[in-house]
Amino acid sequence: MLKKLRDIQWNRVLYFTLFFIGVIVVVVMMSLVGKRDEQQLCKEVKIVIEGTEAFIDQADISKLVQQNFGSFVGKKVNGIPFQGIEKSLKKLPYVSNASIHADMDGTVTINIDQREAVMRVINKNGREFYVDPKGLKIPTTLKYIPHIMVATGNIAEGYNEALDTISTALVKDLVKVVEFIRKDELWSSQVVQIYVNADKDIELVPRVGTQQLIVGSADSLEQKFELLKAFYTQIMPKVGINAYGVVNVKYGGQIICEKRGTWSFSDDQTKKIANNTL
Repeated sequence: MLKKLRDIQWNRVLYFTLFFIGVIVVVVMMSLVGKRDEQQLCKEVKIVIEGTEAFIDQADISKLVQQNFGSFVGKKVNGIPFQGIEKSLKKLPYVSNASIHADMDGTVTINIDQREAVMRVINKNGREFYVDPKGLKIPTTLKYIPHIMVATGNIAEGYNEALDTISTALVKDLVKVVEFIRKDELWSSQVVQIYVNADKDIELVPRVGTQQLIVGSADSLEQKFELLKAFYTQIMPKVGINAYGVVNVKYGGQIICEKRGTWSFSDDQTKKIANNTL
């Protein structure tokens, strides 16, 4: 009998005993937590809005949620339609993403990611809208006007729905040009507006000077802006700021200027400008 007791591997018995006790404890705790969750009441609602814009604020979100879903405070947390609220908020034209969750203390938090506007478009019919980096249109509002580039002129792109996407190649090019300008300290301070002329060429309206700066399309932007930069830093100081009415780099490989008539730099001069050696 004693030998049989010695042969028993007591460490294994102890291990399995502790294992089953642990399982029972976890099941009991989960049951208690589940019951607590079922009884947990919402004590407060927090609204957190991320982003650099101010199209919407906490009051706007609170009003929309209460109008569509009622007040949460004092209600059971597990009775709040989280998915329905998120879906409703994501439909707002100023919201890029929305999420909602509840903490163990009964606090319900609504997180909002706000869209960023990079350009304001005023089309040829006077219709206005903003565009975000992803190519989605955003409606304008008198509540908030962001300090961003404005594009006007011969732009046919319309705007009918709150979550329209860009449909024309021209406006897609405008976004690329604006994004390029935003990333460059010189051009973001020098260019104040974008204009699309009758030929649908993109023109830059400078802060200093009165010349037309024609870049054409969004092709070869680095090369075009490098030529413009060389023109401003090397040619302009020699001839004066308003000596030329037009500076055209739409072809990418040369600068065409207008000064009492049309003329252009030779290929050799263009290379020298591009290499900062003129």
